[in-house]
Amino acid sequence: MILRHTFTPLNNTRLTHLCGPADSHLRTIEAALSVKIAHRHEQFKVDGPKAKATLGMELLQALYEIADRPIKEDHLQLMLAGDSEMLEKGDPDTTITLNTRRADLRARTPTQNTYLENIASHDITFGIGPAGTGKTYLAVACAVDALERSNVQRIVLTRPAVEAGERLGFLPGDLAQKVDPYLRPLYDALYDLMGVEKVQKAFERNQLEIAPLAFMRGRTLNNAFVILDEAQNTTPEQMKMFLTRLGFGAKAVVTGDISQVDLPKGSLSGLVDAERVLKRVKGIAVTRFTTADVVRHPLVARIVDAYDAQRKTSTRA
Repeated sequence: MILRHTFTPLNNTRLTHLCGPADSHLRTIEAALSVKIAHRHEQFKVDGPKAKATLGMELLQALYEIADRPIKEDHLQLMLAGDSEMLEKGDPDTTITLNTRRADLRARTPTQNTYLENIASHDITFGIGPAGTGKTYLAVACAVDALERSNVQRIVLTRPAVEAGERLGFLPGDLAQKVDPYLRPLYDALYDLMGVEKVQKAFERNQLEIAPLAFMRGRTLNNAFVILDEAQNTTPEQMKMFLTRLGFGAKAVVTGDISQVDLPKGSLSGLVDAERVLKRVKGIAVTRFTTADVVRHPLVARIVDAYDAQRKTSTRA
């Protein structure tokens, strides 16, 4: 099937950004969707199987909308990874829209959409799976959305620092400087979703808090959206402590990758233990991600699969 589209009004800057250097973006789309793309100035033609040709044209139109500035390769790969997965499994009719600075933010895979639905409908949600599946980023996006809609009064983000024992003494600087490197991914997500200036103002108003897990002990968190990241590195005792911090009007999301546990050998991960202990508790949802949900560079999914295969081989041996 051949689809044709003319981008009007003509905008040469957008067309240049859409195509990429030496048409590299078009070649990337062709390889990912198994289609052929030809263009002459503002007139584009996509040739391929009906579903893929339609998706390719829709992707070109979506990219043209954001092409007022250069399109990064990683952003294109993210869009391709999600849209290709939707093509195979079916795009949900009820994709959740989040109120953040990222107008293009949405679920890129069916599992991500289920994850967002679980967060919306449950007070405690677990997101478990490999790196690059959007577990933490989407959780922070949901928290920002809840704050923007005044559904909560503040966001609290936490993660174990270094190891479950949180041994920070070997690091230079005061406590804030010691824990900052381990909380940096959370800052990065907030900056991307809210903007630096808005994040700084939210900290000043006590609407945002980022702290190591040890700081949660003895607290009750009311009217807050609380996220525990890197939860595979908690002990069962720490996990129980965190989950029992939940107060009235609060929502919690727990994220982690049980294939990357950094606890001492033989120690039980609090995330593994919680999934087993809480599986029949009403009001708690568990979303399991796989390498099919990875929305980073395509190599990431293959790397994760290779390590999983090696670990299984070692276990059998």
